[in-house]
This record gives sequence, C-alpha cells and structure tokens, in this order.
Amino acid sequence: MHAADALIADQIRAVLTAAEAGDGTAPIVEAGDPVLRTDTRPFDGQVDDAELEQLAEVMRATMLAAPGVGLAAPQVGIALSMFVAEDPGARDPEVAKVRQREPMPLRVVLNAGYERAGADDVAFYEGCLSIPGYQAVVARPRKIALTGRDLQGNPIAEEVSGWSARIVAHETDHLSGILFLDKAEMRSLATNESVAKFWHHPSTQKAAAELGFSLPSGMVM
Repeated sequence: MHAADALIADQIRAVLTAAEAGDGTAPIVEAGDPVLRTDTRPFDGQVDDAELEQLAEVMRATMLAAPGVGLAAPQVGIALSMFVAEDPGARDPEVAKVRQREPMPLRVVLNAGYERAGADDVAFYEGCLSIPGYQAVVARPRKIALTGRDLQGNPIAEEVSGWSARIVAHETDHLSGILFLDKAEMRSLATNESVAKFWHHPSTQKAAAELGFSLPSGMVM
C-alpha cells in the first residue's frame, strides 16, 4: 500500500476508535488545521467495506449532532475524497421557494467532482462546521453536474440544483482543500448572531445593498 493510503487507513481507524469510545461522533477539525488545505486522495480500497460503512455512519452522526447538512472527510481529519450530506429542507415556504431549498435525502459520495451545469449563479449566506460562528455570502452555480461513486462503488453522474447543489459544491470543494471563505464576498462576513438579526431574509438583496457587495448579474429571485 502507498504510504499516503496507509496514512488514510490509519486516520480512518483513529476516527472510528474515537467514535466507539465516545458518543458515536468524531471531533470536527477547525480552520487552521493543514488537513483542511490538503488535496484528498480518492478512495481506492484503503479500508474494507465494513470500515468504510462505519466511517459513513460516524460522519453522518457527527454532521447531525453539530448540527449541519454536510460533512467532508477532511473535516474529521481524514485526507480522503468522501462526503456525506442530508438536508431536511426549509420549513418556511418563502425561503424554500427563493433558495430552492427542497429536502435532500442522505447521500454518501466518494471521489466526488462537479462542474457547473448552467449559466446562472445564485448568492446566499452559508457557513461551515469547520469555521464555527461565522457566515458569508457565496455565489455558486444554480445547477451542477456531480460525478463520483456511492458506497457500493456504483458510479454517480447526475445534475443537482438549488440549495442541494450549494451543499454538494461546498462539500466537494473541501476535497480540494477549498473553504467557503475562499469564494465568499468578504464584505458580507457576519457572525451567526448578526445573520439572524439583520440578514435572515430569504434573499441576499438587502444585505448586498447595505453591506456594499455585488450579487451575480441577472440573479433572479
């Protein structure tokens, strides 16, 4: 086994051991840890199927406990191309409509990649479990083409749109060492408390006007 793959196997087993010794979740790595800036390696049998499934379960439990809607392997200290995502959707009908935030069932994706699948970009506040306490507006494609593999090794090739596309793109970026702040409008940066107080609206038009940043041209709400 390649030394990098052996390291990944060790990282996976360390996370599983920690989860078994605790409450079934893993500690989330925060910004500043080098693993969050590392290009991940594809899954290529570094561990067996049972361990891989256990890792997916621990990552999902960690994501839900945080709480969050997505978690990539580097966020638990593993330099592996893998993420989990699950979103209950928006409870507010207006938010669901403006942000195109529909429920997304649990998905586990290995060796993920994406490309834009349309010309439209949309910009909304987003946050990250590895950068707790802060959010910023990020412009992302409204629709993306996702590729990868599922836990059983079956190929994934599909279009994802709306808020689900934002989640998938955010998590896939982690696999290339990219954090959401790298793509954010930094004038929009706000604490979670400030977002709740000032910028809780379904769209980001008011925030853009008052904080002085631009939204994608032609962005239709």
